[in-house]
Amino acid sequence: MSAIMRCFYSQHFELTLPSGHPFPMEKYRVSKDMLLEGGIILPEEIIEVRIADSHILQRVHDQDYVNRIYSCSVDRKEEMRLGLPVTPQLYTRSATEVEATRLTCRAALEEGVAVCLAGGMHHAFREHGEGYCVFNDVAAAIRDLQDWKPNIKIMVVDTDAHQGNGTNAILESDPRVFTYSIHVGNAQNRKFNGSMDVETVRYVEGEMYLKQLFSTLAAALDTFVPDLVIWIAGADNHRNDRFGQMMLSLKDLQRRDEILLKAFIRNRIPVAVLYGGGYNRQAEFTAKIHRNTVAMAKKIATEFRGI
Repeated sequence: MSAIMRCFYSQHFELTLPSGHPFPMEKYRVSKDMLLEGGIILPEEIIEVRIADSHILQRVHDQDYVNRIYSCSVDRKEEMRLGLPVTPQLYTRSATEVEATRLTCRAALEEGVAVCLAGGMHHAFREHGEGYCVFNDVAAAIRDLQDWKPNIKIMVVDTDAHQGNGTNAILESDPRVFTYSIHVGNAQNRKFNGSMDVETVRYVEGEMYLKQLFSTLAAALDTFVPDLVIWIAGADNHRNDRFGQMMLSLKDLQRRDEILLKAFIRNRIPVAVLYGGGYNRQAEFTAKIHRNTVAMAKKIATEFRGI
């Protein structure tokens, strides 16, 4: 395992939104600054990324949809479903995020663990986006890896509070991919079955959630032995989140991160860590949760190197 932990980032992750918009777009920059200021990540571990080539996007998205986002030629209904203003900057932001996740996955395979300081746009479908997700970076990264290593076995572990419906729809029936998701039941209008979908009760407390997570993910890993885990961590499980409908404390989230990362890293399963969603009522708290996840990944990776 490498002595550094590469974290992929771009200033283009941050998009200007209307005042009062619920998406905390500044979380990417703020969490990166927290990591650097706290000495958790060294400046040389932050890797700036460029925009993804269009053919990367078109592996998982219809060309017409990609063109509509690029040319800003969407109607009001489609823009409302996205939840974001469709501007030229949106294409740049979303395509750059795809490239960051793609590079994170390749780095994780090489070094054991790597982080995208963004990513996890799991509500993006082949022909449309929704819920703040424009392009599905997870599916795009998987198709890229499959072009490189056709027989690679990849597990998507999604602990965001919402089901990765777009990811499931794009990757369905691919025996090389196992999609695991633990999410709130009855919190979404449209769901698509993955390999293992675990529903929690609405407003689940931390202890119950963690027991459900650990037992079911263990069963998933007994069923499918991956060459790579793509983990969409999620910060919207916190009790003060606007949309998550879970009741986890900060300590519960840190326990989640610790157990999962130890399970992957100590068993020598490469893991690519992605942010996922988070819409905390306190402006900087979402960034803090993401910062904590990255800090835990660095801590465990460093401990493992010392064994």
